[in-house]
Amino acid sequence: MNSSLGFVTVILLVFGQTCGDSVTQMEGQVTLLEGALLTVNCTYSATGYPTLFWYVQYPREGPQLLLKASRDNENGSNKGFVATYQKQANAFHLKKASVQHSDSAMYYCVLDDTVTDTAGGAEHKRGNLDLL
Repeated sequence: MNSSLGFVTVILLVFGQTCGDSVTQMEGQVTLLEGALLTVNCTYSATGYPTLFWYVQYPREGPQLLLKASRDNENGSNKGFVATYQKQANAFHLKKASVQHSDSAMYYCVLDDTVTDTAGGAEHKRGNLDLL
């Protein structure tokens, strides 16, 4: 079986925080081989148990909800992606066992009030995943 391997590039950008709640996602660019394990770290600072989201934005499309979780140890999963709500570690890392060309997109880690508060809210992060 002959298959060609592509590359996956993840570009991660940072935004400012508001209202005391924030998320932090690694910055910079990461390049992976197609079929490799993807991990995009997302940590947060918030009181209580915020609902956490990962959004995806494919080229020439608007953002779409990828997955979410609102309780400790809850797994959000969709399209082979998974993120586990880790309250003690304040983490919601996005993972996929084998990235594919169709996964090329921008990825956003978001706290609940960023989505529900139209006048402003906690920060969000985004990461860009491209196959070369």
